[in-house]
Amino acid sequence: MLPISVLCSIVESGFEPLSCECTESLGLLRIEVYDSVTKRVELLISGVSTAELTNVRAISDFVGELRTEMRAGRRAFAG
Repeated sequence: MLPISVLCSIVESGFEPLSCECTESLGLLRIEVYDSVTKRVELLISGVSTAELTNVRAISDFVGELRTEMRAGRRAFAG
């Protein structure tokens, strides 16, 4: 398992050029993706388990799924 700091760093870099903040609390992640200029939140998801995010490939696949949902306009994840 990767340290949370590394996991969050990979997640955050996966949403560029948007800004992303990934934080951990009680073993669960909160991921907020937003436009750094307008501060408009594009994605807000909390309660993400880290159990399956055990390597770079799994994290990359997870970020890819979230990006696909964002492009599809699925606002279910947005706050």
